[in-house]
Amino acid sequence: MKYTQANLDKLGDILGESDYVVRYERGTFQSGWCLLEQKKVVVLNKFLNVEGRINTLLELIPQINIDFDRLTHGSQKLYEEVLKRASVAQAEEADAQQEPLVESPKDETAGQQDLPAESAQNEATETEGEEKEPETE
Repeated sequence: MKYTQANLDKLGDILGESDYVVRYERGTFQSGWCLLEQKKVVVLNKFLNVEGRINTLLELIPQINIDFDRLTHGSQKLYEEVLKRASVAQAEEADAQQEPLVESPKDETAGQQDLPAESAQNEATETEGEEKEPETE
């Protein structure tokens, strides 16, 4: 999705067609937005640029209960795209959090082969450091 005013307006239309009012105000928002669910008001940080506003709405829209049937056809397509994008982002985040806990045996042997060379180099560095200290005093 390109970061244009037209796309920002389309995202705002999704909220508008769901009876949400989008307001741009200044305030201390942790994530750039504030949601007043009882009044169906979304307040965005007015100091965000178009890209920041779009990214904020892309983050916010999947979290709101939106009646799909009330949306126009164009808004329905965009809403589906937003939900798809959010689910892909969640899947990528979940994959990033699941790191392998045990390394493969191939990696362990490679690490063992490198270890003696590293420890020999560390010993040489320590020996050089010990010789230099008496010279400086």
